[in-house]
Amino acid sequence: MKYRTIGTDPAHRREVSVLALGAMLFGSRTDEKTSYALLDRYVEAGGTFIDTSDNYAFWEDGGQGGQSEELLGRWRRSRGIGDEIVIATKLGARPLAPGTSYVDNPEGLSAKVIRESAERSRDRLGVEKLDLLYAHIDDPTVPQRETVEGFAELVAEGTVGLLGVSNQAVWRVERARAIAAAAGLPGYEVLQYESSYLRPRTDVPSDLFPDGSLGAVSPETLGYLRAEPGLTLVAYSPLLKGAYVRPERLPREYDHPGTPPRLAALREVAAETGASVNQVVLAWQLGADVPIVPLAGASSLAQLEENLSAVDLELTEDQRERLDAVA
Repeated sequence: MKYRTIGTDPAHRREVSVLALGAMLFGSRTDEKTSYALLDRYVEAGGTFIDTSDNYAFWEDGGQGGQSEELLGRWRRSRGIGDEIVIATKLGARPLAPGTSYVDNPEGLSAKVIRESAERSRDRLGVEKLDLLYAHIDDPTVPQRETVEGFAELVAEGTVGLLGVSNQAVWRVERARAIAAAAGLPGYEVLQYESSYLRPRTDVPSDLFPDGSLGAVSPETLGYLRAEPGLTLVAYSPLLKGAYVRPERLPREYDHPGTPPRLAALREVAAETGASVNQVVLAWQLGADVPIVPLAGASSLAQLEENLSAVDLELTEDQRERLDAVA
């Protein structure tokens, strides 16, 4: 395994494995035995960065989520896991009532919600401190200053370490960070967006955000990361839910004329390296010119092993240039 540092403040920055494990379906679609086996193997391989959310996986049973955090809490206790493993969680997109969703009834990002939701996550995970806490989705109904101050209070109290943000427009992220900086408060240091080698259309709603809100990383996001070297991008769905090997799973926003030539380039490089297309995608992200941590889930040990092996795949300069050159 290889590692990189996230965060800049010496008091809170953490060294994490370059490949993060997504636990979204652990405890729901992925049963406890399989989830434990995946977590155990990931840690055995040197993995130290696990991702979840307070709303995972509400859609599986029509509830409000929490199954993933609860399973991770049980696993931590059963294995004696301490602060050597960084568990990131999110708040803001938990449905306020069963049978609803983050689209029509989200908990939001008020100071009250931030405090209460963070406390629930700490209880479910069985930790005194959340290593990394994200604002999961935007909440335009709450003044950004209130949100910034709500997160900062938890950091000051020692119940949260690093702060992150997901699925928000870059200008909103920058405004929140500027508010924090002007007040001498901790701000967002980790950005989490959908990101893969294939590029989505931006003129149609995504499958994940049918209401038209932001999900995928944009050229503007990458430019922002280049301008702010202290930030790290955690790239969720890097393998597009298996679409690289099962084309019928390709989200609709990736179905456009630019996709076939990029797939052809991937297959060409995969053939040259003897690696799978999925491994080439992960290796391409790991060697990017901005700090990217691919966040990949797995439902079987075979999938996890394939992902782990990508960490040691080194693309040549020529291979990377050819992948990048495809329009």
